[in-house]
Amino acid sequence: MHHQGFLCATCGIQYPASETPPAHCDICEDERQFVPVEGQQWTTPGRLAAGHSNTFRYLAEGLLAISTTPRFAIGQRAFLLRTPHGNLLWDCLSLLDEATRDILDGLGGVDAIVLSHPHYFSTMAAWGETFDCPVYVHAADRDWVTLPSERLHCWEGEQFAPLPGLEVHCLGGHFPGASVLHWPARRLLLSGDTLLVTPDRMASFMWSYPNNVPLDATCVAAMGERLSRLEFDSLYSAFAGREILLEADRVVAESVQRHCRALTP
Repeated sequence: MHHQGFLCATCGIQYPASETPPAHCDICEDERQFVPVEGQQWTTPGRLAAGHSNTFRYLAEGLLAISTTPRFAIGQRAFLLRTPHGNLLWDCLSLLDEATRDILDGLGGVDAIVLSHPHYFSTMAAWGETFDCPVYVHAADRDWVTLPSERLHCWEGEQFAPLPGLEVHCLGGHFPGASVLHWPARRLLLSGDTLLVTPDRMASFMWSYPNNVPLDATCVAAMGERLSRLEFDSLYSAFAGREILLEADRVVAESVQRHCRALTP
């Protein structure tokens, strides 16, 4: 069963079912992540569910954030978008328990799952199988998939519409396939950490967030050019409280300029 594969306790990614934990986590050994000083740690879906639960928070019309408490692994939140054309889950969590399944079923299920980048792949295969829906990953990041699934679909190019009225844009940078989700009707952007909201309510653009390695100015300027074509008032990034709720598109444009100034001699 996909649901029984070991979970990396540092990044939350699930590996194929095995009798013993994997020797390595490819995600953590990449320079964008890290292996803890005490070494690689592993857990199982059962152990995770025994000590954790998922909480749901209403953020805006049609938008719910789902978070695991206490915090597990990277600590990202997933988002449920409830649209006239179906429900979409943006990014994933490692914990998928019965309560989460029942709540989401009560809200109409999940019609599509889209991942912003590999750090949030978590247990995406189990989510796709549980809700019998496609799971979309950008083709540029397909080599980071640890657990094959018939639900998994790779999309290519710069833009993709997983459901009518929703647009996913590949910006690259953090990962080659790193993407954002634009909901034009709600004038909002979900950024994962393709761009991450900072404590001063602007945005940062990093190749590695935990290791503080910035993206170069040329790359960020190109990302900014792509983002300038989108209109959005609010921006919700991967972590609770890391959001911009007013004039977000203007703030992001200013953030691009700030980043490029800091890295340009």
